[in-house]
Amino acid sequence: MNRAAVTSLVVFVLLVALGWYLSELQSGQENPPSTPVPTGSTPAGSSDLAAVQIAPEGKMTGYSRDRFPHWASQGNSCDTREIVLQRQGADVKSDKECKAVSGTWNSPYDNVVIKDAGEVDIDHTVPLAEAWRSGADKWTDDQRKAFANDLGGIQLLAVTAKTNRGKGDQDPAKWKPPVQTYWCTYAQHWIAVKITYKLAADQAEHDALAGMLQTC
Repeated sequence: MNRAAVTSLVVFVLLVALGWYLSELQSGQENPPSTPVPTGSTPAGSSDLAAVQIAPEGKMTGYSRDRFPHWASQGNSCDTREIVLQRQGADVKSDKECKAVSGTWNSPYDNVVIKDAGEVDIDHTVPLAEAWRSGADKWTDDQRKAFANDLGGIQLLAVTAKTNRGKGDQDPAKWKPPVQTYWCTYAQHWIAVKITYKLAADQAEHDALAGMLQTC
């Protein structure tokens, strides 16, 4: 093959390669890769309801609160409950056993100010039984202990005993905070916990959360 022919062949190959590159570049701009779905980690509040798997609720077979050991020791004579009281209260004073002896706590569910630590309940945003029905029945007891004592800031909340016990183990399709202005935050926190722990939501729960997000 003479030099002219070789040169023509090289030019042809380069033009083909350039055409392929431009085609791929244009295709990538028209069809950008989709954002990956969060798995196991999420911000303190999340409105990414689409990231929560929809599935029918599981059964309560085998459930016991003892399968979610709490309140766990957090060192210095403190357990999880006392840490939550210290973090979420104002002017909290504790004795040498780490028990809160004074302070004030605002219950966001009903906007009630509590001045006696003994009257404060620590609510699990996603209740233990609800977690069990949503996938926690397949966890180890150590995983359930971590869930029940999660000090990340959104799973455990200081509230009035009335609202905590009125809520029980119900999801947002059956119970919502009495203060409607808190619905947005409550839904975001609920979703964030479900995403973080890879827990499912049933259809009624999903629809209730979608409605609460509309108040944001």
